[in-house]
Amino acid sequence: MSKTEAFIDIGQGNYINAARILVGTGAESSPIKRMIIDARDRGTLIDASGGKKTRSVLVFDSDHVVLSALESEAIVEAIRTAVNAEGA
Repeated sequence: MSKTEAFIDIGQGNYINAARILVGTGAESSPIKRMIIDARDRGTLIDASGGKKTRSVLVFDSDHVVLSALESEAIVEAIRTAVNAEGA
């Protein structure tokens, strides 16, 4: 699997291309909440939380902001697993 094909599960049956992530963070701080509102206004917000509480926010190189119900640590672990599988 090449880096461009490293798709990871971010919960609720949603997958993302890990190579396109710029930032992954929690969703509780005021600046992140403002970023979510701005992305919604621009039409670049993707809510992949499946109606559950948003626990992490991912910002992509395409300026899209993706909300996930998974903790940031779980997403990081999925990325590590994908990278390790790629090297094997």
